[in-house]
Amino acid sequence: MTTAVRRAVLALLLIVPALAAAEARPPRVTAGELTRGERLFQDECASCHGPGGEGGRGAPLAVPRLTRAADFEGLTKLIKGGVEGTEMPAARLDGEQVKMVAAWVLRLGRRPAQRVPGDRVRGEALFRGKGGCVLCHAVGGRGGTLGPELSEVGLRRGAAYLRAALLDPEADVPRSSISYRADVNLTQNFLAVRVVTADHREVAGVRVNEDTFSIQIRDVSGAVHSFWKAELAELHKEWGRSPMPSYRDALDEAAVDDLVAFMAGLRGSP
Repeated sequence: MTTAVRRAVLALLLIVPALAAAEARPPRVTAGELTRGERLFQDECASCHGPGGEGGRGAPLAVPRLTRAADFEGLTKLIKGGVEGTEMPAARLDGEQVKMVAAWVLRLGRRPAQRVPGDRVRGEALFRGKGGCVLCHAVGGRGGTLGPELSEVGLRRGAAYLRAALLDPEADVPRSSISYRADVNLTQNFLAVRVVTADHREVAGVRVNEDTFSIQIRDVSGAVHSFWKAELAELHKEWGRSPMPSYRDALDEAAVDDLVAFMAGLRGSP
């Protein structure tokens, strides 16, 4: 290999990583565009993600790295298209507005992490013991199946939302119409269901799956029951209801802080 060829190869080895890094970096934005991005964020995003990106009904965004968007390009695509099967809709913004919001969201990751009061160790003990959460919710493959799996709940919900869910679990039970496709049944929302069979047997629990002709229900023991709708005497869908009890009178404020601290720290495998 001649000296000239070696120099050309070395130049390529230096240029390619630089180009990749440049593509990953967000484009330069002016102070005015950032201000506009913040305003759009407050109007369109803050109701779910919190005014400072601390999270709420939506995932926390004031984090060093977003789990669903590895870079600026990925974040703009996510904002434009939403996330199928979740409560994240496609943005009602044009292309330039999306870029300004994305630039602002990436700035949120530079903020200090939100401080959550409470002790995670005591919170885990409550979760698995006196609090009884593990009877319905699983973490790391251990626990019940009646309620949602919580191993990554800290990535999806902010501390304020988690606290509200403990104190008033029926304040925000998501509801939307069921969407069917030929290849997949999209029934993502939590729904309490009660059925009465033709022989007067009653089964209550949460919906696991549903299509036009059948419904599957998981009861409090974790058992799954499947029914043909045409053979049911009664089918009650209890929208907005949750079998989860309120901890408002069951735990003191310090214990609630501990539970929130534990759940806010659940972010899956490191």
